[in-house]
Amino acid sequence: MISSASPPRLPRAIWMLGFVSLLMDVSSELIHSLLPVFLVTTLGANMVTLGLIEGAAEATALIVKVFSGVLSDYWGKRKPLAVMGYGLGALSKPLFALATGAGMVLGARLIDRVGKGIRGAPRDALVADIAPPEVRGAAFGLRQSLDTVGAFLGPLLAIGLMLLWANDFRAVFAVAILPAFLAVALLVVGVREPDRPAPSCAGQPLRRENLRQLSRAYWWVVGIGALFTLARFSEAFLVVRVLDGGLPVAFTPLVLVGMNVVYALAAYPFGTLSDRVNHARLLALGLIVLIAADLVLASSTHLLALAAGIALWGLHMGMTQGLLARMVADSAPAVLRGTAFGLFNLVSGLTMLLASVLAGLLWETQGAAWTFVAAAVIAALALLTIPLRLRHISVPS
Repeated sequence: MISSASPPRLPRAIWMLGFVSLLMDVSSELIHSLLPVFLVTTLGANMVTLGLIEGAAEATALIVKVFSGVLSDYWGKRKPLAVMGYGLGALSKPLFALATGAGMVLGARLIDRVGKGIRGAPRDALVADIAPPEVRGAAFGLRQSLDTVGAFLGPLLAIGLMLLWANDFRAVFAVAILPAFLAVALLVVGVREPDRPAPSCAGQPLRRENLRQLSRAYWWVVGIGALFTLARFSEAFLVVRVLDGGLPVAFTPLVLVGMNVVYALAAYPFGTLSDRVNHARLLALGLIVLIAADLVLASSTHLLALAAGIALWGLHMGMTQGLLARMVADSAPAVLRGTAFGLFNLVSGLTMLLASVLAGLLWETQGAAWTFVAAAVIAALALLTIPLRLRHISVPS
């Protein structure tokens, strides 16, 4: 049944955290929407190198989250770690404009992703700390939606600057510095961390007796999240895919614009919906959409078909990412939320690295189509496991 009671309003700090994410994503996606093409066309990298860079970068971010999450629980503070992470991300931006080889790009990506890893789990735990339980799904959905607005504004800005400056990648990358530092400033002045009760766990959160407080339901969510990540490699491969359809280099950021417009439009409504309906059904529907996206991207190089596949990919993200975050928050004790998000992202990081490296190898040896077919097969296998894995997870009915 869907409740008709009016939920409370979202706190101001949730909106501020959303706008912080928006600004940082404008900065990051301004660079990342062009980076795969910069690597392949300017620096001469192959698809295996691209897969390694993207997989290592994203895995690093997700793995670092476990340590920052644990530290935020042990320390009892979330905001200082979030500020540190956003600050490190901002400091990495000038390095992309200076890069002269794939190794320098890898170094810049790793620094940037370490910053993302440091801020990620404390920020998500801070959202859960601030938001009342009855609107927690909406809070995660709103933050993700605003984050994703930045993720399509960044590529739009990249397109305009590439056209204005005759495909000068380095000049465009330099512009990304400003919104990154604005994000740090907004977080410092615009978000107040609520007082939290003294931790009930003894010692540091990764001690065995403390980890026993993480329920069976939580570990099922971790497993489901890993399957989702294994079925979905880095979006960098989507950017390169449109080159097969003949899209000019200056317009390749449209890939992430299109994906993130759909993602942003879907994240908040589906986040709100997750407060009221069965989670298993939403997860299963999200996987079906991902399978459809992969099959469309595998079967055609026509630009309209590729655009449809990219839109479906974004819809899948909007349906599932906030939902998984809400499920982690719901299944973990409040004093271990940072640790719980960190461990969840550790597992997701390892599977993201594996998925991206395998995607690069498949692309080089079998072609782009088989890369997306393999992803569809993995997503289908994940879909078959959802009823079994969610049997022990308490979800709204």
